[in-house]
Amino acid sequence: MDKDTIISYNHTVTINERKNLLITGVKKIENFDEEEFLLDTSMGFMQIKGENLEMIKLDTYQRNISIKGKVHSLQYMETKTGKNKEEGIFNKLFK
Repeated sequence: MDKDTIISYNHTVTINERKNLLITGVKKIENFDEEEFLLDTSMGFMQIKGENLEMIKLDTYQRNISIKGKVHSLQYMETKTGKNKEEGIFNKLFK
């Protein structure tokens, strides 16, 4: 295997006790705050809604993310939506 080959885009979602998530196959984090995460995954856009959501670990090489907090819903969608899809993390930082 070539050392520049990216690990496969397998996609899994593991929810433990409705408060710990491990998601694989994450291509990009579009937006996030303590109430919502919007992720671009290998299976489409995923929206996670809840309370006190917090990113615990992000592995960009293996394309995994760990999130903790109380999960209310998780859904896949065909296009990006969210509170403000144009407002990214850097826009929030430099307001």
